[in-house]
Amino acid sequence: MKRLNRIIAAAVFLAILAVPAAARSPESVGVGGMPFGVRFTAEGVVIVGFSEVVTESGVVNPAKDAGLCAGDVIVAVNGEEIATAEEMTEKIEAGGGALTLSYLRDGRRGTAVITPARSQSDGRRRAGLWVRDTMAGIGTVTYFLPETGEFAGLGHGICDPEDGGLVTMEEGTVTDVIITGVEKGAPGTPGELKGAFTGSRTGTITSNTACGVFGIFEKLPRAERMEIGGRETVHEGRASILCTVDADGPREYAVCITDVDRASRDNRSFSVVVTDKALLEKTGGIVQGMSGSPVIQDGRLVGAVTHVLVGDPAEGYGIFIENMFDAADISE
Repeated sequence: MKRLNRIIAAAVFLAILAVPAAARSPESVGVGGMPFGVRFTAEGVVIVGFSEVVTESGVVNPAKDAGLCAGDVIVAVNGEEIATAEEMTEKIEAGGGALTLSYLRDGRRGTAVITPARSQSDGRRRAGLWVRDTMAGIGTVTYFLPETGEFAGLGHGICDPEDGGLVTMEEGTVTDVIITGVEKGAPGTPGELKGAFTGSRTGTITSNTACGVFGIFEKLPRAERMEIGGRETVHEGRASILCTVDADGPREYAVCITDVDRASRDNRSFSVVVTDKALLEKTGGIVQGMSGSPVIQDGRLVGAVTHVLVGDPAEGYGIFIENMFDAADISE
């Protein structure tokens, strides 16, 4: 585990998939490896930054002065719920006095009273903050249950790029995506899968957890069933990952598993080293968008790729499939 403690890893961002399920014991699942697109709306709007407001009497920042912080999720203005940045702007510009904002911070609800200032440049009322509502990204399916359509992917949560916290989702949509290219990874610079959303809806996201994203497919992908391998079966040595890095669809690539931590209950259960020359030539190793790629050893699905090491894109981390089952309330 020395390598785990020594090197900082970057989350291989967006990938999605998995559904909370009723407790059951699947002996086999549909194995993933195919890409997917996800679009979702966070609950309320997220504060991503602040800007000073120049008024006739000086420079002010109403939002900062009220105690708001980057990462706060504003869910209501004067008791009325909001879901988009546009709604937030309309309420700020329409009012004539102080506004009471309800927000979430670290899972706790709070309120702040702000009095928007009138900008000297255009005469509009401004609160002095920047907000964001929707997010989108590309990832890889880990597994799905053909009987119910439930699926899982990513192996880690979708986090806010500003504060690193799990994004609270109000709703999310899974769509087909076509991989159009790869930005090759290099030491210090993680690579990235490039893709285009087709607009064809294939499912819904239901939860976002530290061990994966979960949802339900409306249209099941075509894939073979594979037996599950528990944490006790995972060992150091040869393995493979299943992922899509071009228009040819999912392919199996050789890797080596090292540093197995059987006590792990998080998304860094073992290390993965890419040894496949074709994948190294194509991507440099593990790139963003490959999160959720199934890890296969001895003919069984044992986990998923979750992170890439910033210093060496050929190396990364994986999560035990059992940990994803636990997060989805599924027991092996």
